[in-house]
Parts: sequence; C-alpha cells; structure tokens
Amino acid sequence: MVRLGFIIGFIALLGALLSGLAAYRVHDQELALDRIALARAIDVHASLVQDRLTERELLARVASGLFRAPSVLKPNMLEPLRSAIYAFKTDFVVAGWVARLQPNELAAAQAAIAAAGFPKPQIRDYSDKPIAPASLTHPIDVLMDLEPRSDETKTLPGRSYDQDPVRSAMLARARIEKRSVASDPLPLLRGNGPIGIIVAAPVIPEGATEPAGFVTFSYELASLMLTNDDMSLFSVALKDPRKEGGELIANDQGVVSTRIGADGPAPSATRTVSFGGRDWQLSYYAKTNSARRAEQTAIIVAAIGFAITAMVCGLFGYVAYNNLRLSREIQVRIGFERRLTAVIDELNHRVKNILAVIQSIVTRTLRHGSDIDVARELLIGRIHAMSNVVSLLSESQWQGVKLKGLFEARAIPHADRIAVTGPDIAVSARAAQSLSLLFFELASHSDEGLSLVGKHPHITANWTVTGEEPEEVFHFRWEEFNTSEATRRPDSDFGLILLDRVAPEALGGTAKRFFTDVSYVYELTAPMETVVDMTERDRTDKISAPVRPVR
Repeated sequence: MVRLGFIIGFIALLGALLSGLAAYRVHDQELALDRIALARAIDVHASLVQDRLTERELLARVASGLFRAPSVLKPNMLEPLRSAIYAFKTDFVVAGWVARLQPNELAAAQAAIAAAGFPKPQIRDYSDKPIAPASLTHPIDVLMDLEPRSDETKTLPGRSYDQDPVRSAMLARARIEKRSVASDPLPLLRGNGPIGIIVAAPVIPEGATEPAGFVTFSYELASLMLTNDDMSLFSVALKDPRKEGGELIANDQGVVSTRIGADGPAPSATRTVSFGGRDWQLSYYAKTNSARRAEQTAIIVAAIGFAITAMVCGLFGYVAYNNLRLSREIQVRIGFERRLTAVIDELNHRVKNILAVIQSIVTRTLRHGSDIDVARELLIGRIHAMSNVVSLLSESQWQGVKLKGLFEARAIPHADRIAVTGPDIAVSARAAQSLSLLFFELASHSDEGLSLVGKHPHITANWTVTGEEPEEVFHFRWEEFNTSEATRRPDSDFGLILLDRVAPEALGGTAKRFFTDVSYVYELTAPMETVVDMTERDRTDKISAPVRPVR
C-alpha cells in the first residue's frame, strides 16, 4: 500500500507539474497569438484608412481639375460636375463650390444664389449675420452651390467662411499651397451635427495665379475611420489636433464623441496616416484584455490536466505531444513570416534596381535632340535585352545565368554572325544585367553591311579565366573584323557610358576599346569574385530554402 501510495503520489505530483507547465505554455502562446492578431488587424485597418483618405483627396483634385470657373457669376455652379461627383463616390455628406468674391461682386453673387432657388440668398457671415459690401476691403470666400440639395442644406449657400476659424484656415492653406487640403475635425452642417472633415481643392483658372474658388467635399469622420464594426478586435480614435491629449472616438453606431486620453487607458498601438499634407495619428484600443483571457485559458487547461491526471495518467503523454506540436506549428509560422519578409525585401531591392536601370536606359536613349527612329529601335532593343536576362534569371530562380545564354538571338541583334567561345560559366544576377546590356550595345553598333572574310567570322566574342582561386580574373574580348573607325557606326552617348564606365564599375574591373588595322576591339577585365558573386547566390538559395521547424 505504501508503494502504491508512493506511485500514486508520484504520478499525481508529476501530473500536477505537467499540468502547471502546460498552463504556463498555453498562457504565453495565447498571449503571443492575441498580440500578433491584434497587430495584424491594426496594420490592415491603418492601410485601409490611408487608402480611403487618399481616395477622397484624389477625388477633390480630380473634381477641381474638371471644374471650370465661369467668367461671370451664375447659379448652378456645380452643374458640370453634378454627374461626375456622384460617379466617383457617394459617401460624402456635402459637395460644395466656394467662390472667392471681390466686394463689388457680392450683389451679383446674391442675385445668382436667389436665381438658383436657395431660400436665403443674402451674403452673410458664418453666424448668419448679413455682410455689408462697403465694410469689406478684401475678397471673401462664399458658399455658392452645393450637392445634395435638401431642406437642411439649402439654407447654407450665401454663407462666408471667413469668420469660421476651422474652414477659413483650411481655405487659406489651400489657396497658399495650391493643392487640396483637409480641415481639422468639426461638426458638419450644424453645430450639433455629425463630426467630420472637409477637403478643399483650389480651382485656378488658366493663366491665373490665384484661385477663383474651391471645390469642397465633407465626410463623416466615423466612415473614414472605418469604426462601425462591432466584430473588430479594437476601437479606433483620432487624435484631436486642437486639444492636448484629446481624442475623437466613434462607437459601433458611428456616433463620434470627444474624450481626454490622459484620463483613460493608454492605446494599445498608434499608427500615422498622411492626408491633406498633414500627419494624422490613429490610436487603437484593444476591446479585450489579452492577459486576462490568457490567464483564464491557462486556468482551464490546468483544471483539465488535474482531472485527466486523476482518471487516466496515460493521457499526459498525449497532452505533452499535442503541446509540443502546437509549439512547433507556431515556430514554423513565425519562421515562415520572417522568411516571407526577407523575400519581399529582396524582391523590392531587385525590382528597384531593375527599374533604376530601365529609367536610366529610357532617359539616356530619348535624350533631347536624338533621332526618334534610331532612339526607338535602341530603346526597344535595350529593354528587350533586360527582359531576356530577367527571364533567364527567373528560370534559374535568380541563381545566375550561363554566359553563353546571353548571346541568344532573341536578346541581341546579329547573334547568328557572332562566333562565341569560352567556358560556359554562370554569372551572377547583377553581372548578367550589365553584360546583357553590354553585348546588346556592341552588337547593335556592329557594321551590318560587311560580310565574312574567308572562313573567319565577321564578329568574335571570347572570354577566358586565368589565375588561381581566389585571385581568378575574367577576360572578355569582342572583335569586329573588316571594319574601321571610318566605316563603323559611332557608339551612342549611352553606349559609351555603358562600355567605358557602367559595365566595368558594376563588375569591379576595367575596359578599353580601340581599332586595329582590320578590326574594332573591346576588352573587359574583372575579378571572377564579382562576376560570379557567390554571396548573392548563397543569399538567394537561403531565402528559397524551405522553412523547417525548430527542434
């Protein structure tokens, strides 16, 4: 009995220890997963908010570009845009035309507003007090037309924004900066109306330096912040730029209210979005307590472990195995995400390099004063050469390209007239891009009219590798027979730069070109270390390797 009690006690103690360990591990894992899920959801939400804000700013720019200010004041200023603005977006509260009027234009503006059928055509300040033209010494901004027209909005035309601190500051910035500008958050339509922002884009007539007015769009803040989601992991607030520590937060019904952030909990995360030339800070507050939820989950796991220990001790092995499997899956997932980030960074780096090369090719080829037909053929050929080498690199998973493959007929002109000799080495991605453009430039400027001499080819391209590792040297020689300085077509400016500077510098070597009695010769010498570049190949191979769980 003593031995049995000892065994039962030992098993119970072991079960208690294992249950506690399982609860601890589950607690950490649940906490980590909740944090990862929250961070991902916040990143996605911030990206969507930035896209939505950018779309609204673009709408204002497009509308101002489509708008043509009339030469005289007349009603229905937005008539040319009425169908277009509804086609763009339908979630704006009000779209308006704010004219910048001289004091002597107020009477005509008042008549135009009355003719448009608005019930309060008199020009007045934002508190609805009439404005006397004789008291004005400078232009004022007056709302002349708006969409949609309702009983609530029809009374707004005729108001001047000069006395409204938020709207006047927005219009002043748009006038000075000559671009679309967003206002600070403010109540729309009325003092207790929904809180939102207004985007104003200046309309500058052709040949003028000052805007004739502004096209404005107002949006509710809740819809822009994408807050009406009761299934979200968080609530989002916008930092109020007018109050230190103040925030504007919307509930699940879309009602925006103001609160002081210092009196409440600190945000779980913050993100910054750019809109109207300013940075707006979004604060995110988790709706659930991740630590408490993890603790509750850990307690449940421990209780289950104790119950299982009391009934069947053998189930502890299964619990341990299941816990290990879950841990490995999380490790594999984290490793995969890290590998994916590295792949994206590497892809961005390579795409930027390729785009930079193409931009240089286009700029140099289509320079001012160049013959358009020749430039077009050269541009197509150079980009074709780049496309061919990228295709070859993609087929080899960016592990390098066989040097002889760069002389294919689809890559360079007159490939059938070129005798290629040399070891078939695999050059790195960077070297392949430079050599592909180099071979195209040499072949495109070779003299097409000259034929072969005897059994000797008209053009020869050969290369050798000399020396011992790690001091091996790559030697390349291009020779065009039966040509001279007088008969060969001169190299273009871009070609000279590529031959003399870009290709040698990319490979860390030197180059020279000259004419002999019977041929034109171009020679390139570079260390094999940069031509092959094993570090780049090892990095690519490491990124493409499958993710393995940590043991």
